[in-house]
Amino acid sequence: MKAHEIREMSDEQILQELMALERKVFDLRTQAATEELTVSSELGKARRDIARMRTILRERQLAAKADADGKETATV
Repeated sequence: MKAHEIREMSDEQILQELMALERKVFDLRTQAATEELTVSSELGKARRDIARMRTILRERQLAAKADADGKETATV
């Protein structure tokens, strides 16, 4: 999943997709441990997607905090 696709999603959608990907990573790790994993690159792709989603959520949190801090100093 590309970063611009994630940015178009709402926070709730990202969290839902994040939970699904974390479950997928768990399943892939289980498959890898039992030697049933056929495409080993799937695990890395899923982990990178999780990292992208967490990064975008964190960017949004920091932007919201910066906006809140900016409004507080403007009213003082």
